[in-house]
Amino acid sequence: MGVTRTPRGKWIEEGLRALSAGGPESVRIESLAQALGVSKGGFYGYFGNRGALLTEMLDTWEREVTEAVIERVESGGGDARAKLERLFTIATSGDSPMTGTTADLAIRDWARRDEAVARRLRRADNRRMEYLRSLFGSFCPDEDDVEVRCLLAFSLRIGNHFIAADHGAHSRADVMELTRKWLLR
Repeated sequence: MGVTRTPRGKWIEEGLRALSAGGPESVRIESLAQALGVSKGGFYGYFGNRGALLTEMLDTWEREVTEAVIERVESGGGDARAKLERLFTIATSGDSPMTGTTADLAIRDWARRDEAVARRLRRADNRRMEYLRSLFGSFCPDEDDVEVRCLLAFSLRIGNHFIAADHGAHSRADVMELTRKWLLR
């Protein structure tokens, strides 16, 4: 009976978890192996070196936050408003190592210090905005209005975690629901 190998995706997921917790310096083969409860030898069956893992982490993140999300939204059918509702639900559903806000913020921080990462981030953000424009543009005839809605929706996704303000008689969930309704009007 052969030895069961830790799947490639687990190394990538654990790498993204480490990145989210402490930045790219925290993505260390030995630490990942320890977190996975395996020896680091299995790592080299998938990746030539740490740099290869970092590249695959970025590839996976980019694919998961763009095309995979778009596919999930589109697979449910419906009009643009229904798709936006689904997109908003996906965007606020948990903080997975691959698509959560924590990973997004870690990659944004990394991009401030690494031009190659910044180019990938720009590409992913542009794809996300392009998709938002296609949805909002189907029911908003004013291009300026479309751009404003896209920026507000995307900014909420990224920045909501940084805002500590109270909302008077409203809870944060109430305000987010009001925002969602306003964006879809």
